[in-house]
Amino acid sequence: MPVPTAPSVSLLAELEPEAERLLERHLSVADEWFPHDYVPYGSGRDYETDPWTPDQPRLDGIARTAMYVNLMTEDNLPSYHREAHAMFAHRDSAWTEWVHRWTAEEGRHAIVLRDYLVVTRNEDPVRLERGRMQAVQTGYDRNDRDPLHGMAYVSFQELATRISHRNTGRYSDDPVADRIMARIAADENLHMVFYRDIVSAALHVDPSATVRAIADEVIGFAMPGAVIAGFGPASARIADAGIYDPRNHLDDVVQPLLRHWQIFDVEGLDSTAEERRSDLAAFVDDLELTARRFTEKREARAARRARHTTSA
Repeated sequence: MPVPTAPSVSLLAELEPEAERLLERHLSVADEWFPHDYVPYGSGRDYETDPWTPDQPRLDGIARTAMYVNLMTEDNLPSYHREAHAMFAHRDSAWTEWVHRWTAEEGRHAIVLRDYLVVTRNEDPVRLERGRMQAVQTGYDRNDRDPLHGMAYVSFQELATRISHRNTGRYSDDPVADRIMARIAADENLHMVFYRDIVSAALHVDPSATVRAIADEVIGFAMPGAVIAGFGPASARIADAGIYDPRNHLDDVVQPLLRHWQIFDVEGLDSTAEERRSDLAAFVDDLELTARRFTEKREARAARRARHTTSA
C-alpha cells in the first residue's frame, strides 16, 4: 500500500480539525437504516426448485441495465476502501475514522441492491455473481491520486452516483426499487457533502494546488464503474434513457460543485493554477456543447421512432 508523501501528510494534518468537524456533523445527521426493511423477502422463491429464467424480470431492459451497473459499481467496495485508506488514513485520526465509517455505510448499498434483484428475480443471480467476481478481480486503481486530487474526484463521483441512483429508481417504475434507490442516494449525498466541504477548506489552505486538482479531476473524470465488463454500451443505453447523460453530468454534478467552490473567483493563484483554471473553463464550455448535441440527437431519434410508429 502506498505511503503518503510528506506534503500529503502535512495537508491531511492541517485539514484534520475540519475533517473531525465534518465527521461529527455527518454522524449527527446520518440515518441508521437496514436493508431488510427495504427488500420484499416474502416474495422470494427457492432457486433450486424454481430456477431463474429470462421471462421472470419485471423491470424493463434499461432499468435492469442501470441497476446492474449500479450494483457492480457498489460491489467493488474493497478496492475503494483500499484506495481511500491509502489516500486519507494516517495515524489514529478523524480521517481514519471517516474512511472506516464511509466504508461501513457504502457496504449496505451492495447488500440491499443485490438482495432486491435476487429476491424479485429481476436479474439472473448467476450473472450477478459472475459480474461481481469480474469487477472485484479487476479492481479500481486511483492512478496515484494524491489526497487533494482524491478529495476533488470523490466530490464529483459521489454526486454523480447520487444522481444516477436516484434517476434509476424513478425510471424503474417500481415503488420498491424507487424507495431503495432514494435511500442509497441520500447516503451518497451526505458523502458528497463531506468531501465537498473538505475541498472548500483545502481552497483556503492551498488555493493553487486545490484549483489544479479540481481542474484535473473535472477534465479527466471517469466513473469507477468503467472497469465493469460491457460498461461502454451499458452507459450509452443509460444515457439515452436520460438516467445519466452529459446534461446530467454538467448541470447536476459539475456546475453545482464549481459554483459552490466559486472556482472562477478564487484569488491569489500561481501561474500554473491560473492556466489550469483556463483549461477548466474551456472544458466546461465543451461539455455544454457536448450536452446540447447529445440532447438534440436523442430528440431526433425519438421523433424518428414516433414517426415510424405512427406510419406503421
